[in-house]
Order: sequence, then structure tokens, then C-alpha cells
Amino acid sequence: MNKSELIEQLAVRANITKKKAELVVNLIFDSMSDALVQGERIEIRGFGSLVNKHYGAYSGRNPRTGEVISVPEKRLPFFKVGKELRERVDKR
Repeated sequence: MNKSELIEQLAVRANITKKKAELVVNLIFDSMSDALVQGERIEIRGFGSLVNKHYGAYSGRNPRTGEVISVPEKRLPFFKVGKELRERVDKR
């Protein structure tokens, strides 16, 4: 499922226009993104949680030239699936 399919299903199930459904989906995604940028943890019970993982700086290689490059430290979002979702998916 992609974002447009999610918007379409929300519009049908909630009996609202696609424009309103798109606004709701964008608001949710923007709020989640803002929370992650601020370093907050997102937990949706029964679905899963999103947290930022910190990765330290390291030396890597350019695969094309073999040149050693330094890769700066970074934070990346990490999704951990919830127990209920894991069990639902595993049953199928």
C-alpha cells in the first residue's frame, strides 16, 4: 500500500472527500516526522514504535574508486514492529 491508496481507503471508510483524507494523512505524517526530528519516540500500540538510532562516524570506501572516505555520524529512524501486528502478519 502506498500513500495514495491509504488516502483513498481513508476517504471511503470515513465517508469524507479525498482532499480531506489527504489533509489528515499529511498531518499525521508531518506530526510523526516532527516528533522524530525532535528526538521523540513514537509508539502506536498494537502496531509498533519508531525511534531514532544513533550511528557513530566511521571510515568507509568509495566503491568506484576505492578511496577511503569519512562517513559522519548520523541518526536514522528505526521501526520496531509491535506484538499484535507481528502475530496478525504471521497468521497469514
